[in-house]
Parts: sequence; C-alpha cells; structure tokens
Amino acid sequence: MITVNLYYTGKNGAAQKFAQEMEASGLADKIRAEEGNLKYDYFQPLADPETILLIDSWTDQAAIDRHHATPMMGELAKLREKYDLHMRVERYVEDKGLPEKDKAFIRK
Repeated sequence: MITVNLYYTGKNGAAQKFAQEMEASGLADKIRAEEGNLKYDYFQPLADPETILLIDSWTDQAAIDRHHATPMMGELAKLREKYDLHMRVERYVEDKGLPEKDKAFIRK
C-alpha cells in the first residue's frame, strides 16, 4: 500500500472550499470508486485553518499511475487553479504492521 498525504494551502478558506466542491461535485466519490483506491479523505489541521490535508491510499504504484491517467486529473487541476492552491506532498509505503511493543500504547 502507498499513502500520499497532500496538503492543500490557500487563502481566505480556499482550501476548505476546494474540498467541499470535490465532495459536492461527486469527484471525490469517483476517485474512491477507482480500482486500487483504498482511502480518499479530507481533514483540516486544527492549527492551520488555511490548509486541508488529503490522505490518499492506493494498493500500489500501478493504481496511482492509472488514476493519474484519468480525465479526473484534469478536473482536479482546474479546481486547484480555481482556488489558487499550493501543495506539499508526503509519500509513505506501508510497513509490515504495528510492532507488539507499540500495541501497548493503542487504546481500543
């Protein structure tokens, strides 16, 4: 699994408006329905109201490549321009699970 954290930052609530339009337009749901998509969820950092975090997880690089080749990427680019958003990206590859000694810190 590959997880990509995308931080969208704008001014005057633009990032939040972008995420709201992604959801309201159905574009986010279309991405969630793509083969290989495991997670596509928006969050807002409490300390930064001008940023929206997208956590986007895929089964593998091939799924990401297929996603990047879809017409939806053009729609996304237009919305990013509309809201004048800038991005910061972090990428993570799944490790093989939570070590036993770390499980003591997890409350279920």
